[in-house]
Amino acid sequence: MLGDNIRLFALITNTLAKDKETEDKWRRFPRPVSEMNLYNHVEDEVVDALVGAVTEAYPRLSHRYYRLKARWFGVRKLDHWDRNAPLPGDDRGYTWAEARRMVLQAYGGFAPEMAAIAGRFFERRWIDVPPRDGKSSGAFSHPTVPSVHPYILMNFYGKSRDVMTLAHELGHGVHQVLAAKQGALMADTPLTLAETASVFGEMLTFRALLDSETDPGRRRALLAGKVEDMLNTVVRQIAFHHFEDRVHNERRSGELAVERLGEIWMDVQRESLGPVFRFDDEYRHYWAYIPHFIHSPFYVYAYAFGDCLVNSLYDLFRQGHPKFQAKYLDMLRAGGTRRHRELLAPFGLDASDPGFWARGLNVIADFIDELEALS
Repeated sequence: MLGDNIRLFALITNTLAKDKETEDKWRRFPRPVSEMNLYNHVEDEVVDALVGAVTEAYPRLSHRYYRLKARWFGVRKLDHWDRNAPLPGDDRGYTWAEARRMVLQAYGGFAPEMAAIAGRFFERRWIDVPPRDGKSSGAFSHPTVPSVHPYILMNFYGKSRDVMTLAHELGHGVHQVLAAKQGALMADTPLTLAETASVFGEMLTFRALLDSETDPGRRRALLAGKVEDMLNTVVRQIAFHHFEDRVHNERRSGELAVERLGEIWMDVQRESLGPVFRFDDEYRHYWAYIPHFIHSPFYVYAYAFGDCLVNSLYDLFRQGHPKFQAKYLDMLRAGGTRRHRELLAPFGLDASDPGFWARGLNVIADFIDELEALS
């Protein structure tokens, strides 16, 4: 139980936060988050715009969705362990051939060049797919070096989530191939842009998967799974960011007691997840299970940044922005040679504008609208 060692966790957290404060003063960073923002090649005000937009959207996103989920479960209140509980209904299952066809068709329907690059991963056996004893779990696309092709590792069990994982990792692979010409020093992107191709490819494939599904129960399960993934990536990570921000700022005035750390955690969880949840006493210690707080302070907002940025681009695409595909592929080819302002300028987008982030959040809201219509 986390509570058994919570005082040790609190001591470590307080010590590391004080150490960071000292180093921030030496390096003249104005805020606790500023060092990570510099590393991510993004300005403080841009992150502020993201955090503000997501926080403002809590009621129409997470609060609304989890009320809907409580109704599906036939209860007035959800426990925190119900947050990601799967909905009843079977996942029809997909063969590897079907998954390959669906992803390549989704990619090809957007841009034939993307499908051609992704096709090489299958043809040249750059993907390690079958589950086997001793094989690592999870999934990744490793870029090796720009002069050599990337390798994808994943485990395919035939579920819809595996199809989405394939689409996601192939997005990384396509991005890595396109950016390779920038060379070993400039091919990689900062964390905030690393998911640009993967999340976009996943979204293309999800939309194709959803549009081909006619069974209402399976359609609802697909939508709910996608919404929960997006809420976990956007809302939950911004809640984590709020926790870190409050802890590091309060630590500047003195050591935080275990009880105070628990209070901050519970405050941000109630704010982000909404009134439909009830939390037991043990949950106030759950901040201690997030490794990023210890190993990579202020890392977490990058997940939300990447997801929302892609959702904003996807919204622009579905509205018929002229020459979107060509601009998008140029964005991927740039690798790490351009900052976000330069990359988004051809689309007429500005990440320092809260409206930019609201556009991406509307994509999640639209999925929740579809779920409400199915209910």
